[in-house]
Amino acid sequence: MEEKMFTRGGMDRLQARTDRENFPYPRGDGKVKLVNAAWLANHLHDDNLTIVDVQPNIHDYIQEHIPGAVYLTEGVLRVSNRGFPGSYSPNACLQESFRRAGIEADSPVVVYTGKGTFSSAGDGLGQTMMAYTLAKYGHNRVYLLDGGIDTWKSEGGELSQDYPAVEPSSFTAEVRDDYPIGYEEFRQIKDNDDVVVLDARPAKVYEGKGPWRKAGHIPGAVNLPWKSLMDEGNPALLKSNDELDMILEEHGVDRSKTVICSCGTGREATNEFVLLKWFYLYPNVRIYEGSFTEWVTHPDNPVVEGPEPREARAEAAPAR
Repeated sequence: MEEKMFTRGGMDRLQARTDRENFPYPRGDGKVKLVNAAWLANHLHDDNLTIVDVQPNIHDYIQEHIPGAVYLTEGVLRVSNRGFPGSYSPNACLQESFRRAGIEADSPVVVYTGKGTFSSAGDGLGQTMMAYTLAKYGHNRVYLLDGGIDTWKSEGGELSQDYPAVEPSSFTAEVRDDYPIGYEEFRQIKDNDDVVVLDARPAKVYEGKGPWRKAGHIPGAVNLPWKSLMDEGNPALLKSNDELDMILEEHGVDRSKTVICSCGTGREATNEFVLLKWFYLYPNVRIYEGSFTEWVTHPDNPVVEGPEPREARAEAAPAR
């Protein structure tokens, strides 16, 4: 019965979701896994565990954080490059940032964020952005805390205002360049029948209400707002697998195809990349880091406004 319900995903997807309650999730050797507050509470004092707090503002961290967590702002991950605003920082800069946080490539690191008790500026994306970047630059055991610090608190987790004594690590940045897809390759394959392009931005932005020089979205991109995958009250908490399955089916996210995750600047897309590649074990997932920002820097590239992936083509009037 379930096989018929999930025809595109089939048994592969069902197998990937059967052990959601067994953490770290899923099983196997994936670079990024999901853990929950109960798992972290049981492993909080493991000698080889590093906890990274990526709350939206340093004052959020100062006011409260999970015991032992080191603050690592998401802002170090990207800088302008030749004027383009959404480029990743140089390898040496990321390497030094991870070293100062005491992160070792083969030791587990738990990443979490929150709404921000002080700033109220958290949107939930900090932890997928950090998890993706760690894995891209060579980390092998990234654990993402489902629900972040807000779920941790709601389940009675201990909080601290102490700063841990951190010894710098010997982390070496080694880029896994099979995760992102560059502009030229993206442009060449995005319209292929075996490719699905997702746009993770909110529907109103996808349809044409964003800040870019051109309004709308990349032709052919299917709108799958990343927030639709998350709990309504906590943007760092994933919905149940049953709910996620239905959403993916409704949007035609077929695991037999290459799925390219995109958004506005490549940040929102990390949410869907992490979900599909590492939690749902899709075999061919890429992330277009340049996303819509890069697409519209090329004046000749077309865009589409409105809710449909492509513009409706009016049929020619019959000859009289």
